[in-house]
Amino acid sequence: MERLGTGIGWRPEIADAVERMPGIDWVEAVAENVCPGHLPDSLLRLRERGVTVIPHGVSLGLGGADRPDESRLTALAERAEALGSPLVTEHIAFVRAGGPLTASPLLEAGHLLPVPRTRDALDVLCENIRTAQDALPVPLAVENIAALLAWPGEEMTEGQFLYELADRTGVRLLIDVANLHTNHVNRGEDPAKALAELPVEAIAYVHVAGGVERDGVWHDSHAHPVPTPVLDILTDLASRVSPPGVLLERDDNFPEPAELERELMSIRGALVKGRVRATTTEEPTSVTPPAAPLTSDSAPARQRVALAQTALLSALVAGTPVPEGFDRVRLGVQARALGAKRADVVAKVAPELPEILGDGYRPAFLAYAHTHPMTGGYRRDALDFAGQLLLSGGPENAEVRRELREWWLERSGPVPRATRPRVRLARATRRVLLRR
Repeated sequence: MERLGTGIGWRPEIADAVERMPGIDWVEAVAENVCPGHLPDSLLRLRERGVTVIPHGVSLGLGGADRPDESRLTALAERAEALGSPLVTEHIAFVRAGGPLTASPLLEAGHLLPVPRTRDALDVLCENIRTAQDALPVPLAVENIAALLAWPGEEMTEGQFLYELADRTGVRLLIDVANLHTNHVNRGEDPAKALAELPVEAIAYVHVAGGVERDGVWHDSHAHPVPTPVLDILTDLASRVSPPGVLLERDDNFPEPAELERELMSIRGALVKGRVRATTTEEPTSVTPPAAPLTSDSAPARQRVALAQTALLSALVAGTPVPEGFDRVRLGVQARALGAKRADVVAKVAPELPEILGDGYRPAFLAYAHTHPMTGGYRRDALDFAGQLLLSGGPENAEVRRELREWWLERSGPVPRATRPRVRLARATRRVLLRR
């Protein structure tokens, strides 16, 4: 595996700071946020300097019951080729459920949700990853995710699940030590045990990030400093293997560049500490789980996984009953977190909405999200929210309602609306005549 070194997540908000930051060997860009034909100038300059750029996908849903969407795979492949990347990465997660497999409406989570660590889910995930590997021009690495809730009836630990996944597919692993910490707080899982069960030789690189604890629940926010427990897990990992690359993730609430540089120094210090520990202690032994039986027909497993994932996602975003065995309180925390994230992302992709609605935007959107599941991307979500708010008679202020209606009409049509008064008058007259 190529040695990557120390990297940082490239985001438009810190692009200039990343370019000036010393000791950055590589960066990672969210795949869905870059266009192959119009790469940001900052990424182009970094590439010209020899900085490796890796696309990191967030919407493929390899852990879902459906087979990977060909258009999404093609888009990920195009980004890898445009960036000259040595590999691409995605998540061990599902992001949508429903559809033909369950004869129910397709639901979007707008977030990464955990797959059950069962034989069925493993069979489906392995087949999906093989499909993705065949479609991509470079190797694939997949990331363990953070979770607020646990599936009932799981048959494997996280380490065992990842070991068998790598063993059966040859896929590389992107190990997020912050997510191991999250699952320790939220699910009582031992990070040291997970590391001991991992096939460390399959690690492509490592993510490090910060989070925040609220009411006993750890939220993997990527918007807070990296805490000491996460650095301790990184040290433990570095005592077992020298990871090819380590990357700092920060997605929001960006600090001054000097603070990011201090966090990178802390990460380098944790790696050094781990290497020192490796020379003074016995080499840790990996725990090899029993091999999973190979299945020749994944259709029954896909059906069972589809039904389970749809029931969970429907409870989270559509208010249907909580599936048996799930923690109702924790599921409520996850549902509120999904709604809050939808509100935040919609405010970013459609910043005019909070400008138009002011302080009323967030409560109005959260009320909408509680009864209206996400069925497309965030831009579709923004339009659906505005349309539903108008249909329900809101906002109460006539001027605000007029602005919102103009915004919705401008963006929901096949072409932008003309701003010339004469053209707008002609369109209004035509609508009146058609109604008659």
